[in-house]
Amino acid sequence: MDKKTISRDGTTIAYERHGDGPAVVLVGGAMCTGATLAPLAEALSDRFGAVTYDRRGRGGSGDTAPFAVAREVEDIAALIEVCGGGAALYGISSGGALALEAAMSGLPVREVAVYETPFAVDETAGRRRTEYTRRLTELLGQDRRGDAVELFLTLVGTPPEMIAGVRMSHAWPGMEALAPTLAYDDAAMGENRVPRERLAALSVPLLSVAGDASPAWMREAARTVAEAAPKGSYRTLAGQTHMVDPVALAPVLAEFFGTHAQAGPPGRSAGPARGVSGF
Repeated sequence: MDKKTISRDGTTIAYERHGDGPAVVLVGGAMCTGATLAPLAEALSDRFGAVTYDRRGRGGSGDTAPFAVAREVEDIAALIEVCGGGAALYGISSGGALALEAAMSGLPVREVAVYETPFAVDETAGRRRTEYTRRLTELLGQDRRGDAVELFLTLVGTPPEMIAGVRMSHAWPGMEALAPTLAYDDAAMGENRVPRERLAALSVPLLSVAGDASPAWMREAARTVAEAAPKGSYRTLAGQTHMVDPVALAPVLAEFFGTHAQAGPPGRSAGPARGVSGF
């Protein structure tokens, strides 16, 4: 990341801009840095100024205690400001939940697109996420970073033998370094349910995307997000899973963002901006 901006609480946020068109800020999910979304940014850069960034506590960005989801919303606000005061947002997985939070909090967002925000769709999934939060908090409190990463990988369905292989790989130290930020993504998920009432007050266009090869519950969660927003739409991508191919995703995002890019300056969500808090 070759550029830096300063968030409201003084935290340095590292970012890069790919292209010179209308700004789109790309928000990564758990265990992601700005580099993770760089291929997607490059695929969008012929039409948009796609901004990738290291969320706080990752890569070239700083971190300031105590953490709150509101601080990450302020980080996005700082990036929007350096983009000229308005931007579209895209977020993947828990980064999608953060992008929705930023839009619902009243930032000057033109439109927002998300990919497979992993909200719980039934009580069993809700209880599983509650137990994950409890155990994650315990492990991070004991600075057992490796075990925290393994817990997350287990949550997302990684087979034990694959986890064992990753533990032996050169990537593992970097994953352990990101382990504390798993709590940030967990907090970004809020109550782990689609925030229907707040999405109902969202005045900007929203696109929720899922892969048709992903589990049915992920598609259901993505559809529910779209249905909750007045200007929501839902798309599926043929043959895609949660590890979506940027080449398949970029044209869908470009079509959505391109429709609204010339519609004038971004507005704010209906109603007053709301505060944000984690669990």
